[in-house]
Amino acid sequence: MIPVRCFTCGKVISSVYEEYKKRLDNEEPGKILDDLGIERYCCRRMLLTHVGLVDLLAPYQ
Repeated sequence: MIPVRCFTCGKVISSVYEEYKKRLDNEEPGKILDDLGIERYCCRRMLLTHVGLVDLLAPYQ
């Protein structure tokens, strides 16, 4: 799960994650983040380094 806000600056980043994920297969990550208006390094870090473990861990209840 992507955090709702950036841990460092508090900007809402969860609203752009689905679009980022869709476009990631066809475009360069830096270009996508520029188009979506994610300019701060801290916010870019949140999206670039996100690892989706929810689907992997969901079967273990």
